[in-house]
Amino acid sequence: MDGVSALDEPLKKTLGPATAKVMAEHLDLHTVGDLLHHYPRRYEERGQLTKLADLPLDEDVTVVAQVADSRVHTFNGGKGKRLEVTLTDGSGRLQLVFFGRGVHKPHQDLPPGSRGMFAGKVSVFNRKLQLAHPTYVALGTDSGEDTVDAFAGKLIPIYPACKGLESWKITKAVDAVLPMAAQALDPLPPRLSEGRGFSSLPEALLKVHRPETRADIEAARERLKWDEAFVLQVALARRRHADGQLPAVARKPVADGLLDAFDAKLPFTLTGGQQKVTAEIFGDLATEHPMHRLLQGEVGSGKTLVALRAMLTVVDAGGQAAMLAPTEVLAQQHHRSITEMMGELAQGGMLGGSDIGTKVVLLTGSMGVPARRQALLDLVTGEAGIVIGTHALIEDKVRFHDLGLVVVDEQHRFGVEQRDALRSKGKQPPHLLVMTATPIPRTVAMTVFGDLETSVLDELPAGRSPIASHVVPALEKPRFFERAWERVREEVEGGHQAYVVCPRIGDDAPAGADTGDKRPPLAVLDVAALLAEGPLRGLRIEVLHGRMPPDDKDAVMRAFAAGEVDVLVATTVIEVGVNVPNATAMVIMDADRFGVSQLHQLRGRVGRGSAPGLCLLVTDAPEAAPARSRLAAVAATLDGFELSRIDLEQRREGDVLGQAQSGVRSSLRMLTVIEDEEVIAAAREEAVAVVAEDPELEGYPELRTTLDALLDADREAYLDKG
Repeated sequence: MDGVSALDEPLKKTLGPATAKVMAEHLDLHTVGDLLHHYPRRYEERGQLTKLADLPLDEDVTVVAQVADSRVHTFNGGKGKRLEVTLTDGSGRLQLVFFGRGVHKPHQDLPPGSRGMFAGKVSVFNRKLQLAHPTYVALGTDSGEDTVDAFAGKLIPIYPACKGLESWKITKAVDAVLPMAAQALDPLPPRLSEGRGFSSLPEALLKVHRPETRADIEAARERLKWDEAFVLQVALARRRHADGQLPAVARKPVADGLLDAFDAKLPFTLTGGQQKVTAEIFGDLATEHPMHRLLQGEVGSGKTLVALRAMLTVVDAGGQAAMLAPTEVLAQQHHRSITEMMGELAQGGMLGGSDIGTKVVLLTGSMGVPARRQALLDLVTGEAGIVIGTHALIEDKVRFHDLGLVVVDEQHRFGVEQRDALRSKGKQPPHLLVMTATPIPRTVAMTVFGDLETSVLDELPAGRSPIASHVVPALEKPRFFERAWERVREEVEGGHQAYVVCPRIGDDAPAGADTGDKRPPLAVLDVAALLAEGPLRGLRIEVLHGRMPPDDKDAVMRAFAAGEVDVLVATTVIEVGVNVPNATAMVIMDADRFGVSQLHQLRGRVGRGSAPGLCLLVTDAPEAAPARSRLAAVAATLDGFELSRIDLEQRREGDVLGQAQSGVRSSLRMLTVIEDEEVIAAAREEAVAVVAEDPELEGYPELRTTLDALLDADREAYLDKG
């Protein structure tokens, strides 16, 4: 049996069907190789006790601690029994609770002074942390025979676990497959491995699971991080190399064309950042290979203007440009703002239009048949130089005369197939500009978007106002909550407008992020009614949510933009792209239900004019809850890049490669993209050199085999389409 097939052996053959089923369903582990790459989260020493003071609420944990006290209490006239065991480590205390007939054995196993490993979900009862009916393994007393050696010798590995499969059970499962680690293929080229003094992959796997010393752990982790970073960067480098071989039509600026006429109309000058990014994009468009560029920038930094100027350049050069937006509200908003910015230049071929103008058409799924038929005709004849649309752009019926540029807005909202379907509509591969208003740390850009060149807009245009953000703890300080509505009324009385954002529509229709909290999330329809009858009585209030007919949504947005609505109560449908400079206040209800980046996006809808913005984050979450520290971080800074780091640190590292879009499990088990920037940068450099010398990896059979095993067709496609 060769190396790859040995590690590809299903776990049910080695561990039995019952254990394998739990591992597959709860830990996403299916093969021997998966289990060998399921690394310990941390290691405990026999003489070292876990910090009980830092245990997270509502999470499954494994702790090693000492029994301080153990008592059986009776109730119901002696019929009921409850065993309470108090653990200690000097930093804090944790209570274990056992009920009923099951108290006898733990009472016997866990006398005061003994030690053990305990696993369960942390809860609070009578203001004390506790584990109810935890599973445990007694480790004896300090003076007695310590059975910890049966598990891991001096260092006890603590594995990411789940209900029904505690860390020590995973330890035994790893013991069963560890001999197969000797057959693991080593993806690192020998010169790289030897040059950096790395041990072999089989040795690293052995050391990470069964270390003798802390130095063993560090050496193994360093080697395994390099494996992950290097294999991923080779995949991305090969993608960039392949893209560089594709043909494309060069789209160079034309003197006295549409772009020059548009620039002459602009009432302001471009920021230095916009000029720099534009030069990068125009340089790409002028080459005979397709541009693959990521444009990321802060909320309100002017990405749409930069993208529009790129689209006008392509139209000048005889091509067409398509902008793909994730929602109808955003597509309509882009269409409205672009046609307003262009004026008569967007009315090519129409009465009153400019002689050098073009047509800018909108294409969405809900358009009426006549309008849709005309838009499709304008695209196929080339009369429309620019089209802005939703997923409707991707349909088979949509044909272009000469598609030269695809702009994807808020790319994380789209799946691989959707982006690819639009790109395939060009006679040759069109240039691709991917935009995101979610700032991305450099290391993430090197991993998730490693096949794209990156441009960053981090300078806000002149005239943008600061946004003050505050957390409003509604339960703890009801007066603060009342004051929030007073502030909204004050803004409206001052001639401005406000948003109120809720996580749900109403009638049991979810609309936004949900943390799994037991509280029913607040709904747009309910909140709008309460505000109209209560603190905002007399103000002009409208609602906006995803279930409304498109014409109604557009009518509400137009009315709000025209100043005919004072307060818009909405779901996250207003999260990106909505631009109403007169809106100065935003109240986000149940703010703890939203992620950091999403809150930053929502907040970016205010402060878009000359008046300062105000964002109030309303929450019922207790002060000690992790959600409160997340909200405090958002309130403390307007720096999207800093917030994106916080957001990433709070999410599972495996989310980085976007399994939701790729449909494939993440390859990142050891590498942390925030902390391991140096490893990623160095691995990228090595990967580029290897691929430049040998794009097909013919001289690196082990690397090629590892890559094939990791990057199946779906993942290759994900990397391919950025």
